[in-house]
Amino acid sequence: MTMAGMFGSVKGRNEIALIPYVTAGYPTIPASLDFIDRAAEAGADAVEIGLPFSDPVADGPTIQFASHQSLEAGFKTRVFLESLTARPRPCPLILMTYLNPLLALGSNAFSILAAAGIAAVVIPDLPEEEAASMSGDAARAGIDVVLLVAPTSSDERLRRIGSASRGFVYVVGVVGTTGARRDADPALPRILDRARQATSLPLVAGFGLSDPSHLRAIAAHAEGAIVGSRLVDAIRHGEDFAALIRSFKQATRRP
Repeated sequence: MTMAGMFGSVKGRNEIALIPYVTAGYPTIPASLDFIDRAAEAGADAVEIGLPFSDPVADGPTIQFASHQSLEAGFKTRVFLESLTARPRPCPLILMTYLNPLLALGSNAFSILAAAGIAAVVIPDLPEEEAASMSGDAARAGIDVVLLVAPTSSDERLRRIGSASRGFVYVVGVVGTTGARRDADPALPRILDRARQATSLPLVAGFGLSDPSHLRAIAAHAEGAIVGSRLVDAIRHGEDFAALIRSFKQATRRP
């Protein structure tokens, strides 16, 4: 299913999309693949897969820890993607990666990702000014390149990013890195509403969403929510992963 098809299906159910995050290779490659499947079985509408990278500038301590553990265990991007290619696609898959791992895959990177079932790519260190060429290459492989907007983005920059992004716009909910937070940022609905004025693409909020109440607070303002660090913590501490996914999914119903 394409990203557009997924968002259309979710809208038809009067919900926003739940997009859990899984770190590739954490705690092992087979385990991370199983967590992707378990997320989909528990109600996830799509899954974001984070590629481990040695300089994860957008990631907070929790995801940095998982990435470090994966790299220490010998994680290889191509091995992971080959394993992903061999499995059925449980739902649309979104790859979160930095430029260097993507460039390391070579000139046919997007063909490799498409074969693995990747529908969209989020690249935090790809500025809008430099995105056109890569977005074009990705589109030819049937992949959307998703750009990010921040709370500090000007109205003009919001318009440019909204125009250049494909699939959806990733709305960063906080100034800073990823990480679970106790309280939802009360400013996030306003950030989403500003972004809505700049684009007709679906808006997906991320960074800091760590409780079902956080999703209920934005359900009238966004088309999707990414839950990352909270789930990585759950994997680390052996919590009931599927039950946690279900609790978040129950919070995606729009008022």
